[in-house]
Parts: sequence; C-alpha cells; structure tokens
Amino acid sequence: MGVYDSTLTSKGQTTIPAEIREALKLKPGDKIRYVISGDRVYLRVKNGRLADLAGSLGKPPNGASLSIDEIDDAIMDAVAEDDARIVREWHEGST
Repeated sequence: MGVYDSTLTSKGQTTIPAEIREALKLKPGDKIRYVISGDRVYLRVKNGRLADLAGSLGKPPNGASLSIDEIDDAIMDAVAEDDARIVREWHEGST
C-alpha cells in the first residue's frame, strides 16, 4: 500500500499524484466519485462507459440483443414513465 500526499489550493483543488493516476488508469475528463465512510474518504473512478459492459452478462435469455440506442430508448421511456408516476402521485397527495 502506498501513501501519497497532495496539497489543497485556496480554490479547493488538488493534484492526484502520478502514481495514483497511473494505477487507476485516470485520464483527463474521467469522473471521480468521493465516498465518505466515517473518518475515511475513498476515491472511485467512474471512467467506464455502458458500452464497455456489452456482453459481460453473457447471451440474453431470449437470444435477442438490443443495440445501445434501443437500450437508451428503453431507459428514457422508463424514466419518463417514472416521472409521470411521481407527478401524478404528488398531485393526488396535494388534493
């Protein structure tokens, strides 16, 4: 386990040491999530793309695959339906 130090600027910024960037395969534009647990902070790299997961679950049970566009459309439809449900329930609760 390595221990690396960094300094916080007056703007709240810091530089991630090169050894950590290399170990986590970080590149410009990657997203980093900070997770606080008690008195510890963990970094989680969010540089993966949904497309990178393609095939990771094996062949679909019904043998049919969806394109990324079809998956995106299905997600947008589900979010829109959920949003409509939330608005409907909110209006029902306010009357």
